[in-house]
Amino acid sequence: MTILIVVLAYFGVLLLVSRLTAGRKATNETFYRANRRAPWYMVAFGMVGASISGVTFVSVPGMVLSTDMTYLQTCLGFIVGYFVVAFVLLPVYYRLNLTTIYTYLLRRLGRRSYKTGASFFLLSKMTGAAVRFFVVCIILQRFVLGPTPDPSQNGGVISGDGCLGFGVPFWITVPILVSLIWLYTRRGGIKTLVWTDTFQTICMFSALILIIYKVMGALDYSLSDAVVAIKSDARSRMFVFDDWVTKQNFWKQFFSGMFITIVMTGLDQDMMQKNMTCRTLRDAQKDMCTYGFAFAPANLLFMCLGILLAQLAARQGLSLPASGDELLPMFAATGRLGQAALVLFVVGIVAASFSSADSALTSLTTSYCVDIRERPGDERLRRRAHVGMAVVFTVFIVLFRLVNSTSVIDAIYVMCGYTYGPLLGLFAFGLFTKRRTSDRLVPYICIAAPVVCFLLDKTIASATGYHFGYELLMLNGLLTFCGLWISKCK
Repeated sequence: MTILIVVLAYFGVLLLVSRLTAGRKATNETFYRANRRAPWYMVAFGMVGASISGVTFVSVPGMVLSTDMTYLQTCLGFIVGYFVVAFVLLPVYYRLNLTTIYTYLLRRLGRRSYKTGASFFLLSKMTGAAVRFFVVCIILQRFVLGPTPDPSQNGGVISGDGCLGFGVPFWITVPILVSLIWLYTRRGGIKTLVWTDTFQTICMFSALILIIYKVMGALDYSLSDAVVAIKSDARSRMFVFDDWVTKQNFWKQFFSGMFITIVMTGLDQDMMQKNMTCRTLRDAQKDMCTYGFAFAPANLLFMCLGILLAQLAARQGLSLPASGDELLPMFAATGRLGQAALVLFVVGIVAASFSSADSALTSLTTSYCVDIRERPGDERLRRRAHVGMAVVFTVFIVLFRLVNSTSVIDAIYVMCGYTYGPLLGLFAFGLFTKRRTSDRLVPYICIAAPVVCFLLDKTIASATGYHFGYELLMLNGLLTFCGLWISKCK
């Protein structure tokens, strides 16, 4: 019952913040761009939490079991990617005074390119956000709303089938949670999210640090003991320069991280909508660079937690889970670290997941109204679209539970490679060439590129056993770029 009370109190704070920030005269300009008055430092701090979703909270600690701390190589690429976004893309968006970034494609390449870019964003964001929010739905379903666990199994330890015994089925849990997001974003939109993200980032990192403290206590480590133990652990390896075939090779990870950031931040309406709430371009660039630098140490904390948890499992004689996604829940969500750790785990998951899901719902509504319907001033349409997106979002989450069979974070990046690749090619062609292309053929090129990538991956894997990793995104963008170059406008 403690968990339920904490979660309800958490939502109560979000609703209070929403009421205070939205105001009585919230308009579409407030919903879409926060009237361009958001303080850059608030945006930057909140963006750290928005970038680190519930998926990160669950998956990154467990990554050390299979890939050591090599994910840090990707995080270093993220930093470079944030600087590219800050000094290449943001100046374009601010100069054109855009509400959605895909309007750039209309001005540069044509209407079909514009609609294609916006459509790929809607598909990509809806899919990716559903995957991320799926995590918090599963956690709350298992440990708050689901059926009572059988105490005769696993020695009475909660195994993932519930703990409070409310008996709420998953297909009801999802709409309840999505409705709560809709409720606190429906009026203020992006203006509200600037402030709720700040609160959620505080909650998430507080939970992370306190869980690390609990694990250190279980291991009888002081802070200096923990640092030494992590450094001496074989899983603390960060860099791989000597193996060019492995997916963990430094340059593959580094450049993949850079392009993932350029695409999933710089070419993503969700992430850029918050950054474009700043008063000036300079403020937006300070915001982008600040939280870009914060991303690597934040993920390093998660990986350090993963190593400490692995050491705790060894000390207690426990077998490590087959899936890295189960490492943190195996301790924090089963009572092995105490009730306080369970509460912190749920709060951290909720904070991380909601800070990404709420902005996704807002940006999807924005892109639909501005890009697809081209009626940015229609408040009635915006309200209806916001409800509609919440419904579709719910359906996607329920469907994902039926098909998910891989590590959640890997699933997101695989989908990113296929659906964000055409956006990378479109924007790269528009920004770095002065060439015209056949606007009529753009939709077909953007569909063909992911299909060719998929076939190449299957063919090469069949012939050599090698599967593309995060570099799939770059290949997809290159194929789109080449297709646009070849289809020269007559």
